[in-house]
Amino acid sequence: MSPLVKICGLSTPETVDAAIKLGATHIGLVHYEPSPRHVDVKTAANLRKRAGPHVKVALLLVNASQQLTGEALAAVRPDIIQFHGNETPEWLAAVKRLVPAEIWKAVGLKDAGTLTRMQQYFGIADRILFDAPAAALPGGTGTRFDWSLLKDHRHTMEWGVAGGLTPANVAEAIAATGAPLVDVSSGVESAPGVKDVDKIAAFLKAARS
Repeated sequence: MSPLVKICGLSTPETVDAAIKLGATHIGLVHYEPSPRHVDVKTAANLRKRAGPHVKVALLLVNASQQLTGEALAAVRPDIIQFHGNETPEWLAAVKRLVPAEIWKAVGLKDAGTLTRMQQYFGIADRILFDAPAAALPGGTGTRFDWSLLKDHRHTMEWGVAGGLTPANVAEAIAATGAPLVDVSSGVESAPGVKDVDKIAAFLKAARS
């Protein structure tokens, strides 16, 4: 069975259209100003409308305030809220009670202990997204983690793999981890924040090979 594929950090109508046409199952919109992939609320809302029902749309937030979170969710109305900072289980649970969207939590997979600590999100997060440990900016760093940490791990939640994935290594990542979902951002760019349609096509082809 082919894995689900999320193309994250899209910021233009053209790349949203391309990701959908090429067969992505999910797309991600980043609302976090320090990121080169940041889109403002109005742009995110327009891109979400453009995507329509063809893919699931995730809105990525990083340690956002209550006000910013509320405003962004009300305007964009995403299918998924992807929390990519130091958000607590309590905060995720509070949002989950109020918003009819999936809750995803990105977790920097540093060592086997992380797999134990992430259980705090059990019953709260609808999916855990394993990423490289946070650097200066969370996500989109092009850094991969040690995939062997997930070998033979018994998952208790839906999950996926992100961090340093490219058209050249995504098939290897899927084979090594058994990931049911893969998430790419910088690995399909020609420059930070600039998505490359040919790389998106190559990534999707490799993920499904």
